[in-house]
Amino acid sequence: MYHAITPGKGTPAWPWAVSMQRFRDQLDFLATAGYTTPTMAELVAMPAKRWPERTAVITFDDGYVDNLAACEELQKRGMRATWFIVSGSIGREPAWPADGRPVGRLLNAAELREMQAGGMEIGSHTVGHARLTEVDDIRLMQELTDSKATLEAILGNTVASFAYPYGVWDTRCAAAVQQAGYLSACTTRSGWALRDEDSFRLRRLTVFNTDTTSVLVRNLCFGDNQTTFTRLLRYQFGRLAHRVSTQP
Repeated sequence: MYHAITPGKGTPAWPWAVSMQRFRDQLDFLATAGYTTPTMAELVAMPAKRWPERTAVITFDDGYVDNLAACEELQKRGMRATWFIVSGSIGREPAWPADGRPVGRLLNAAELREMQAGGMEIGSHTVGHARLTEVDDIRLMQELTDSKATLEAILGNTVASFAYPYGVWDTRCAAAVQQAGYLSACTTRSGWALRDEDSFRLRRLTVFNTDTTSVLVRNLCFGDNQTTFTRLLRYQFGRLAHRVSTQP
């Protein structure tokens, strides 16, 4: 899960932004390691056992205009990703409260259509980036259905994928997402996407501003955002101990 991509190779101040150089390095690793990068809609449409072992869905939340450069890097490598867009701020500065996020506008309608034509998936992130657990049932459905309708009118096709703003959700929200006509919904809980066997509470791995490629590699191996060298050593020691104990 990415949000913003900043130019250069320095560490951005916003925890959910990644420098362009680190983003390129991370994509190069995925490409070199032979990862398949389907869209989220493609992932949930096919049984997990049909995908190669090294499969990673790349996602972006919100839809900042700096994501255009990220899209170009993906296309250079023949890779694809899914973007979750806040429909109420398309082509404008975000209308939800700021928390250090990038300045400037979100992607506009023409840019979203161009990205989709280039193989990217466009999904929904509500109308106003609302915390869905804090709104009533009427507002909840409006956030879900109005965003879906706006994006579908722009794109000319069905929008099937959704991501919960702030990663906040509960069973009521998940049921509403399904009722609104989506086929999947992403959370911010770390882990493998289909481990819960429920397409409306998909887990993801957050890529933070300080994450190097080696951190990403470890996180992908363990399906966790908190993979430290200490944990890696414990894991390797445990495997070694198991081998020794099972030898005849």
